[in-house]
Amino acid sequence: MSNFTKSSSFNRRALTSLAIESPRNSSSSAFTSPISSAFASPRTQNFGGSPRPYTNRLKEISYLFQVLIIAGTIVSFLIIIAGGYLYVVPSLGQTFLGYNGALQFNSSVVKDKECDIFDGNWVVDDNYPIYIASECPFVEKGFNCLGNGRGHEEYLKWRWKPKHCNVPRFEVRNVVERLRGKRIVFVGDSMSRTQWESLVCMLMTGLEDKRSVYEVNGNNITKRIRFLGVRFSSYNFTVEFYRSVFLVQPGKLRWHAPKRVKSTLKLDVLDVINHEWSSADFLIFNTGQWWVPGKLFETGCYFQVGNSLRLGMSIPTGYRVALETWASWIENTIDPNKTRVLFRTFEPSHWSDHRSCNVTKYPAPDTEGRDRSIFTEMIKEVVKNMTIPVSLLDVTSMSAFRSDGHVGLWSDNPLVPDCSHWCLPGVPDIWNEILLFFLFRQQVQ
Repeated sequence: MSNFTKSSSFNRRALTSLAIESPRNSSSSAFTSPISSAFASPRTQNFGGSPRPYTNRLKEISYLFQVLIIAGTIVSFLIIIAGGYLYVVPSLGQTFLGYNGALQFNSSVVKDKECDIFDGNWVVDDNYPIYIASECPFVEKGFNCLGNGRGHEEYLKWRWKPKHCNVPRFEVRNVVERLRGKRIVFVGDSMSRTQWESLVCMLMTGLEDKRSVYEVNGNNITKRIRFLGVRFSSYNFTVEFYRSVFLVQPGKLRWHAPKRVKSTLKLDVLDVINHEWSSADFLIFNTGQWWVPGKLFETGCYFQVGNSLRLGMSIPTGYRVALETWASWIENTIDPNKTRVLFRTFEPSHWSDHRSCNVTKYPAPDTEGRDRSIFTEMIKEVVKNMTIPVSLLDVTSMSAFRSDGHVGLWSDNPLVPDCSHWCLPGVPDIWNEILLFFLFRQQVQ
């Protein structure tokens, strides 16, 4: 706000007795008017009176004059302040809101130092959910918790609210126009597929002709399929998913390997289907859920670098090598003028001891340590050292509170609890609102 400084100087003239001399031959005047008597000098008065009433009247007039000047100055100052307030406050409002309701961003919000979009809280918002899972043909049955018998809907009513700005609300007409002619590609594990399903359903909400949206190969949504692509023909864009749970390439078993080795993971080679990704306009990666002993060592899968089998390499070390392989591929393959790259951090699960799954009715009041992940920290370190810009969708901390958002027993197989995957609609919808924030922020900049 501009600083207003007003200095006023008043030239005050000392008011002494006003003397209006009467004509020299005053005796020739037989009549003295009241006005001339009032302003006549005391020396010219023919009657014997005191000058004090006249002097007091002058003092009163001088005092009243000064009061009027001071009052006028104060009123003028208040008018200036009020005008400045009305001018500046609307600008401040736009700054803190950061959008005009249609995903159009104010420059003060898009600077990370002024708005950390991942520092905030979950708040109740009755405008959610954005879509109904049963009306979207691209939601897996196992993620449609309401359709699978979940009785309470409180988990659907939460919105992420950053402390110093807002996540722009999803407005489908504006979004599909911005995505016209684009290619959005998700690469990762089943969490990535869930986010992909969420985004497709969100984008379908505003389309009258649902038949204009279709899977390009006519495939049904399944857990094992390698590629899924949904085309929005009316707007000429696609939203695609490539299943690559480790991002790097599974290797063939060497004949001289120990008996416990059934397969390998080639940490220095990116998944061979990477050529399918490089021409995308927006690339969103994730990996993490499969980097556990139960998916690796306990199944006989060990790490390989070059032709060397690394039986003693730990999972965190292997994860770091795989990330560096991914980063090297980005640096050598991606044209940053064509493709925007993003990496979503590790999404926490909410398993209790002995792999029990207790899905709560409301978000947890405490993260219980789930807001931090060694995988997330490694992602941040690797991305920080890259020359090609990569945006981090740091969902780890914000998702750690959402113990209410998991599938639990409301899946297509209620005998198997699930505290890893998320219900749809649900938490992945919020990830996508943040994703759109990053995508459209680039267009503003």
